[in-house]
Amino acid sequence: MAKTKQFKTESKRLLDLMVNSIYTHKEIFLRELISNASDAIDKRHYLALTNADLMTDYKIYIELDEEKRTITIKDNGIGLTEEELNNNLGTIARSGSKEFKDNMENSDLEIIGQFGVGFYSAFMVSKQVKVITRSVNSEKAYEWISEGTSTYTIGETTKEEAGTTIILYLRDNNEETEENYDDYLTEYKIKNLVKKYSDYVRYPITMDVTKYDYPEDEKKDPIVYKEMETLNSMVPIWKRNKAEITDEEFSEFYKHQFNDFTEPLKVIHSKVEGVSTFTSLLFIPKKPPFDLYSEKFEKGLQLYSKGVFIMDKNKELIPDYFRFVKGLVDSSDLSLNISREMLQHDRQLKKIGQTIEKKIKTELEKMLKNDRETYIEFYQNYGINLKYGIYDGFGAHKEVLEDLIMFKTTKSDEFKTLKEYIETKKEDQKYIYYASGKSKQTILALPQMDMIKDKDLEVLLFTDDIDEFMVNIIGKYEDLEFKNIAQGDLDLIDEDQEQKVENLEKEKSSLLEVLKEALGEKVSDVKLSKRLKDSPVCLVSGEGLSMEMEKVLKSMPTNPDVKATKILEINPNHQLFVTLEKIFESNQDKVKEYAKILYSQALLIEGQPLENPVEFSNLMVQLMVDANK
Repeated sequence: MAKTKQFKTESKRLLDLMVNSIYTHKEIFLRELISNASDAIDKRHYLALTNADLMTDYKIYIELDEEKRTITIKDNGIGLTEEELNNNLGTIARSGSKEFKDNMENSDLEIIGQFGVGFYSAFMVSKQVKVITRSVNSEKAYEWISEGTSTYTIGETTKEEAGTTIILYLRDNNEETEENYDDYLTEYKIKNLVKKYSDYVRYPITMDVTKYDYPEDEKKDPIVYKEMETLNSMVPIWKRNKAEITDEEFSEFYKHQFNDFTEPLKVIHSKVEGVSTFTSLLFIPKKPPFDLYSEKFEKGLQLYSKGVFIMDKNKELIPDYFRFVKGLVDSSDLSLNISREMLQHDRQLKKIGQTIEKKIKTELEKMLKNDRETYIEFYQNYGINLKYGIYDGFGAHKEVLEDLIMFKTTKSDEFKTLKEYIETKKEDQKYIYYASGKSKQTILALPQMDMIKDKDLEVLLFTDDIDEFMVNIIGKYEDLEFKNIAQGDLDLIDEDQEQKVENLEKEKSSLLEVLKEALGEKVSDVKLSKRLKDSPVCLVSGEGLSMEMEKVLKSMPTNPDVKATKILEINPNHQLFVTLEKIFESNQDKVKEYAKILYSQALLIEGQPLENPVEFSNLMVQLMVDANK
């Protein structure tokens, strides 16, 4: 005769909390019950190692009944005695799995359940739950029934085989809350939930699935029948021996798991044992997702615990600069919260993330060294992400990434790393030279390249907006400073030449002062150039913010009011300077007009907009008129 009993805790309040607060997604109930069934089979299998009579064909079976509105989950695991029913189901938050594991000599056995609350997730979708169970250690079977309130009933029943059957009597649909429980009675929904959460449970999860046999005669109705189908894959690809997995299998898994049509560019499969034990399977997509650099993009790795899906995109496992990496991590060491829906933020998770970061970096370094062609393909797609990674956090990660970045140069259309640039630089070269522009042709045409070409120096081509900001963060590479060819002193002429320019600058200070006065706040100074050889004039920046950086910042939505310090440099060896000297002697006002023309020309050369196009046009017209007088 069945007995009615009270739960052994503040059951109603605690049960309400578990059902309504702990779990955010009702569909989790199926994962929890399947995990419990898997645990029960694990326990039976463990005992069978020393008792062959307990060995059987392990399986989990799901049955749907639309008329009765029931979902049944059956397993042929260890089962429960009456005492265990009372202790484990009668006491909320008591974990039989944890107790079993604690009492085992073999502590390496992977048991999913740790908290003992997963079973009660069934009440999120059920108005009544019935458990029929028989322990492998008993001939008696028992039935446990509860509506999730303050009581449950327990009594003897009959069951031919050891194991547990759980029957969920689904709640009625609720129009007010728009909760539809009928979905859980469809084969499609159950198959999807098993695939999503329990695909890698190690035992077959089966269900009788509706099949249709269509006769040749189209006028005849199809024959409808049921056929048992295994819903889960059982053996995760990442838990198999790496040497036994083909490239095609990795590729197919990636395409299916991450909804991509192309094979991955790189597969990184590793198992780590030690303080943190986990398996990771990572992929670098061949093509970046269209929204990789948008706010909508979500980075993160899929997370599994002992083959059971926990969450889709865990952001803490992957740094921003490797955000393009897709994949998963499976660990038995994770500190999950009570509902297994989220992770507690602990050292273990950070440790796994740090190990994954190092692994990705190592694999990219290997690719760069041993498979240059593939690395270049990778870099053309994701190099800008690495550059932002160096800039982000005030250079906190520059040591991780600086050997992975590459540039084309004025001497080569092939990519070079910073290390490769230094290995081929001139012996007496004091800086790592760079120049910013839209293209190589644009940069080679810059007047600031005059002396660089004359000295046959190699210059890094900065064509991405982030480049200058990034090298300002790096500062030095192997004790060499980065030097912008359009900023500051390039230190390329000998002392005698430098002294001549400085002496001439003092001698012509009156002319230079008039030119500077004519330009007002547009420039901070007008100087004779030590970098120009063939070109008449150029604009350069003072130390700090460059003109290219100013352009980038002003193009941003916030449109910050920033200005680079502009210096107009004039070539003292050019005929233009001789002309300016002659005009200065007779007409200082005309020199001022020339100053504005030269400044505007220098802006155009730099790719900067004219500040006053009308004035520039008028001055050019007047210049032509004067030339014909």
